[in-house]
Amino acid sequence: MPRSIAVAVVSVTGLLALTGCGLQDHRDSVGVPGSSPSSVPSVAPKAPLLSGRPLGADARVPSPSGVDGTDATEVSEAWAEVAYGYDTKYDSGPHDAVLCSARWFTAKKAAAERSYRPASGAGNHWNTWARHKAWTTVDVTADDDGDGPVDTAVLAYRALFVEGTAHGRDGWTGTGPRANVYLKVTRAGRGQPWHVDEVTGVEAGVPPSPASSSPASSSSSSSSSSVSSSSTPS
Repeated sequence: MPRSIAVAVVSVTGLLALTGCGLQDHRDSVGVPGSSPSSVPSVAPKAPLLSGRPLGADARVPSPSGVDGTDATEVSEAWAEVAYGYDTKYDSGPHDAVLCSARWFTAKKAAAERSYRPASGAGNHWNTWARHKAWTTVDVTADDDGDGPVDTAVLAYRALFVEGTAHGRDGWTGTGPRANVYLKVTRAGRGQPWHVDEVTGVEAGVPPSPASSSPASSSSSSSSSSVSSSSTPS
């Protein structure tokens, strides 16, 4: 597993109840990958929002544009960018953020995520970010050693490395989410849009955080996992 030390292996069947992310319910205006932007997502029907706050003018939530829904890699990387893009001023925990990624789930995956409720709090790393009202940005890169299964017309697997930075509204900077992420993506047929069907996240070892420019800086935080245990195979 290149570039990282795996410290926890967890499946994301419990990932992100498709609720929260601090967003107003924007799903009426978000298109399914590979479709017109005006299309209503077929995989993300209405779901009640939890404790995430409606977005303000200063919200920092990723919204990838120009994603080719017929490209499995582009869909996978866009999903990861959004799923690990948090704004702790508005989100109550990591699972809130992935409401934004609902457009890339299969119907089955979306249904499983809507029924999930986290069993514990957001964790110490999230609490550190929240003290600084931080948002996270991530670099998503392919982490494929070439040994993965060959794509078929309707099934593909992608391995990604997510490396994030937390940006405090008080000027503090710390380490954000870091994980190896493995996705199974599927589609109905050749030329149709891909959707994320299964995800497995492996939290990565975290290096020392860069020095903070804020006098109130605290120690660096590592990845706050946005995944939960599940028996679903990946």
